[in-house]
Amino acid sequence: MLALAGYPLGFEFAFLDPAQEACAAPLGGHLRADYLDQDALAKFCADVDLATFEFENVPQQAAEFVAARVPLFPAPRALTAGQDRLSEKQMFVSLGIPVPKFAAVSSRVGLETAAQHTGLPAVLKTRRMGYDGKGQFVLRSAADFDAAWAELGSQQLILEAFVPFEREVSCLAVRGRDGAVKFYPLVQNVHRSGILRTARPRAGDPLQQLGEQYAQRVLEHLDYVGVLAFEFFVADGGLLANEIAPRVHNSGHWSIEGAECSQFENHLRAIAGLPLGSTALRGESLMVNFIGSAPPLPAMAALEGVHVHLYGKLPKPQRKIGHATLTAADSATLEARLRQLEPLLDQNG
Repeated sequence: MLALAGYPLGFEFAFLDPAQEACAAPLGGHLRADYLDQDALAKFCADVDLATFEFENVPQQAAEFVAARVPLFPAPRALTAGQDRLSEKQMFVSLGIPVPKFAAVSSRVGLETAAQHTGLPAVLKTRRMGYDGKGQFVLRSAADFDAAWAELGSQQLILEAFVPFEREVSCLAVRGRDGAVKFYPLVQNVHRSGILRTARPRAGDPLQQLGEQYAQRVLEHLDYVGVLAFEFFVADGGLLANEIAPRVHNSGHWSIEGAECSQFENHLRAIAGLPLGSTALRGESLMVNFIGSAPPLPAMAALEGVHVHLYGKLPKPQRKIGHATLTAADSATLEARLRQLEPLLDQNG
């Protein structure tokens, strides 16, 4: 999606991706190699003028290798800031951004001590790598401690208080090389089984300004360049920080059709030193993820205001293989179009 946004600007692309079925491969040179393969990294650097990433679990060593040879945006510091959930939470606290209660966990006894601090229910999480609900265990009572430790105890862990949130939102921000910053309207997100199902931008959200303030603190702290997503819980009328994603983000995919300038184009503008594009909404929009499988394309193509994106990924349970963005001039029409699409989604799990 970054490449698709960049070709109209005259950009060309090369990709380093260890996956055999790399989605971007048809859109440029695909160098299939491990992220820590220094020969491959050197070849990649020789082919590009500047580099970026769209996956936050790129190893720090790989990012630093690339950054020493070509401009890399965001910088390695921004990449690694969110790779460890404990250091990420500590960064939020240092910046005065509210977070749920949390504690590091390194032993079975330590789990009990941490739970005394956070209270129950709480969520035990791996400090690294987990996403889409993976690497997490909800503790509802002390009876859950043994099972949680058996499942996750071999890794570095963090325990976070369970938040009885009213809704989940994300703030999508973009910062240029000159320090200019723009924000998209807050996006309301709905997850099921830890996986994002729908994302809807809402103009005029009463928490917009607060979300922007918190995101701005992180952008400036990291001297960030590019698009950053900041996920929050809405609780007691305020925002509690959940996590950042130092990249273009699934909750911003609607922006391809729904914003004047998509998150993908704005990321490229930012890292290339171009002026940032408008983040204004074009109307009402809503993104729906396809999880595991996608409805038949002919049936979706017959629906007005439904824009289909299929990623070329093999269908697998719990895997995001595409999305549709619904657009409309007004909220009532948007919701009517969603009702037309939902039976097709139900047929595909």
